Amino acid sequence: MANMEQNSLELHGDEEIIEVIDLNDTEDGPDNLADDLEDIDFEEAANADDKGWETEDEMELERDDSELTFSKHTGSVFCVSFDPATNNLAVTGGEDDKAYVWRVSDGEVVLECTGHKDSVTCAVFSHDSSLVASGDMSGLIKVWKVETKEEIWSFEVGDLEWLEWHPCAPVLLAGTDDGNVWMWKIPSGDCKTFQSCACQSTSGKVLPDGKRAVVGYEDGTVRFWDLKQGNSIHVIKGKDGHQGALTCLACNKDSSLVLTGSVDGCVKLINTATGKVVSMFSLDGSKAKDEEESNSVESVGFCNFLPLIAVAYLDGTLAIYDLSTQMLRHRCRHEAGLVHLQWEESSSLVSTCSLDGVLRQWDARSGKMVSEYRGHAAEILDFSINREATVAVTASGDNQAKVFFLQRPDR
Repeated sequence: MANMEQNSLELHGDEEIIEVIDLNDTEDGPDNLADDLEDIDFEEAANADDKGWETEDEMELERDDSELTFSKHTGSVFCVSFDPATNNLAVTGGEDDKAYVWRVSDGEVVLECTGHKDSVTCAVFSHDSSLVASGDMSGLIKVWKVETKEEIWSFEVGDLEWLEWHPCAPVLLAGTDDGNVWMWKIPSGDCKTFQSCACQSTSGKVLPDGKRAVVGYEDGTVRFWDLKQGNSIHVIKGKDGHQGALTCLACNKDSSLVLTGSVDGCVKLINTATGKVVSMFSLDGSKAKDEEESNSVESVGFCNFLPLIAVAYLDGTLAIYDLSTQMLRHRCRHEAGLVHLQWEESSSLVSTCSLDGVLRQWDARSGKMVSEYRGHAAEILDFSINREATVAVTASGDNQAKVFFLQRPDR
């Protein structure tokens, strides 16, 4: 290495230039480098790096596809509903013991529902949007007249599990932790109760015909109630019922079929006229042996456009089943557990929200995702889509509700 003091050596054999560093050059040697390092403020350098570089999560949060963010809540937003008459208003309920009715177009508060003693987990409009009901976890239910912004009725029950309006009358139903189902005429407060064994009423729906209600219970039992007579029409339990608590229910448009979902990982299709289980759907093709081994069903729904149903599972699977063949048609994967699903009224698109804070739309015919909407910094706990399927409002654990304009492939 006779030429070590030469700073560089050029080799032109293959027209390459190779630079040979002089190892005797001590200009930037270890001693000098150590001296230089002593002068560096590492904390300041780290802060500078933080400003210049972002983690993947931080970069992801910069994407916000929403048109509007509603930020009045000071705690997690647990529930959201569109007003069915005009689709111009949304109501949200949250951990801050409040519900707000607000305009989707500009976020202006129309009505602040106060006076609750616990987190508001249920908030729904009546069929004509003239009334809104808000219910908190402790069981305090309030009804407000939207036009006059006045509270017109309130009642306190046991710990509240679900709350739903009748589809064509000012009648409100609620299910409680003690197993009772309550029904009131609003605002008179005329009351009827549907009593069962002391087992939590976990979910309930009024059938579209307005004459019957289906209720799911913690022990896996499903009951159909005659709302006028107050008696139980069908009881599905034991081997025909679920092996764990009911989590969700859905009815088809003509009230002939009901879907039930449970923590046992199974979905049952029930004929409402006979009370018979027509079919059972599960990802593994059989019942889970116990709840700890099961993949809980979180949401179910009928497609109005095709003979399909959708099932949202806690492991992040959206399953599309064919009602005609009773076979699994598509398995749509999510990175996080699913919370809720909703079909569009007149298409094959189904939307899902999940614990990763993303709203997604899927085409049930192909099983492909057609769009996704980001902007939340925490999980989405609920969402609602308007009748025209042009707008979605989401409720999230980041204390916000967001308005998204939905896109469709044929738009």
